[in-house]
Amino acid sequence: MEIIKINDYETVENAVTKDEPLMAVISFKGDKAYVSHLDDGVEHHILLNKAGQSPIDIDKYFRIIFDKEGADWTFVCPSDYKHISDRTKRIAEFYKDGFSAISEFLSEFGYLVDIKIPHRYRRHFDALAE
Repeated sequence: MEIIKINDYETVENAVTKDEPLMAVISFKGDKAYVSHLDDGVEHHILLNKAGQSPIDIDKYFRIIFDKEGADWTFVCPSDYKHISDRTKRIAEFYKDGFSAISEFLSEFGYLVDIKIPHRYRRHFDALAE
């Protein structure tokens, strides 16, 4: 996976040293990720824009905010993910793929931390339990 660091005001390396929050977008293919200090990225679509990518392509990336304590996954499954029409199967596939890609990114970045889905994003995930 190619990890591209976006450094505006605060470098990614400095944020790692200080254990300040970082944000990342990881392509669905798992081949590329963009990461920045949370204050530089602000929102995931803004991070994409700063990386020279179209911010309207946000639904082609897994999104996390992380530090050395854990990673919060902005779990939003696009309605056209892999062209799977069945909602439950689509969300299950998104979860499986996302967990794999995010784990790989975090491992390559040097952060062996838990991946959490915050309560506000669990409505898609909770559909799997139904």
